[in-house]
Amino acid sequence: MNRKKLIGAYAIAVTLIASSCSDKKQDTVQADVPEVVKVQTVTASIRDVDHAGTFTATVEAEIVNNIAPQQPVRIKRISAEVGDHVKKGQILVEMDAANLNQAKLKLENDKIDFERVDELYKVGGIAKSVWDGKKMAYELSKETYENLLENTILRSPISGIITKRNYDIGDMYNGMAPIYVVEQIQPVKVKVNVSEALFTKVKKGMEVTVTLDVYGDEKFKGVVTLIHPSIDPATHTFPVEIRIDNKNERVLPGMFARVTLNYGSAESIVLPDRAILKQTGSGDRYVYICKNGVANYRKVDIGRRIGDEYEIVSGLKKGDVVAVTGQNRLNDGIQVEVTSINK
Repeated sequence: MNRKKLIGAYAIAVTLIASSCSDKKQDTVQADVPEVVKVQTVTASIRDVDHAGTFTATVEAEIVNNIAPQQPVRIKRISAEVGDHVKKGQILVEMDAANLNQAKLKLENDKIDFERVDELYKVGGIAKSVWDGKKMAYELSKETYENLLENTILRSPISGIITKRNYDIGDMYNGMAPIYVVEQIQPVKVKVNVSEALFTKVKKGMEVTVTLDVYGDEKFKGVVTLIHPSIDPATHTFPVEIRIDNKNERVLPGMFARVTLNYGSAESIVLPDRAILKQTGSGDRYVYICKNGVANYRKVDIGRRIGDEYEIVSGLKKGDVVAVTGQNRLNDGIQVEVTSINK
């Protein structure tokens, strides 16, 4: 290689080395410039918020009656089917009347005997002990007959609807299940277990809102009718009963219900739901507070959802500026540029 070519190669190498050092210096400068994330924010505000709690329960009939005789007897006649509406006092079942007929004959004989000795006793013809014996026999026969009559001719003790029938005509009632189940569904009731922290806030006569999964968001009116006066030491809850008038009988026993109890209103901080993030792997919620161009992680506790907003129970104060966009690029301490603020 001649001298002229050697000098040319040396010059090229020096140029490449200089260029490489210049690029590295530029990269270093660029790496030292911190990332600035553009975000939009909202200012935490305070307003009156209804304080309420929602509880789940199953609808129950106001009264449930099992229709059955006291003793095993053959069923002679049945008068209603499942789904039928029945009136209080309506005859539902007639059992075999053999025992009833025998009791009736004995009652009639005992009545005649008592009336005869009663006349004699009035004129002093017999001792009082004889009169007492006949009177007792007559009263016992009368009681036996009335009991058998009640268990032979079975009537509905309430106005309601037949929800079960477990026997047919000619079956022998065996005591394993009632012949009929009659339920009063005007009104119906719902029982919920409420946290003891709310014991002083729930009042008898308080109106509540009830929704049923089968009817979507349709609301039904309920009234608190009973507050149990004791707290369960295991769950720290107390039972509350709610009545729904149910005049159209659309609410049926067994339906799944959600009951909302409203305890009045109080001032609370609210934020749009898009400002609140959920911590991966836990139920914690957090936001990013933007102050002096820096984003700061802040854990918050949320309360009720109100439309597209959440009540903030703790973690924020009035006036805090919270990011509502760009949170997926934020970390604690990262620099931010606020592009717009929603008051």
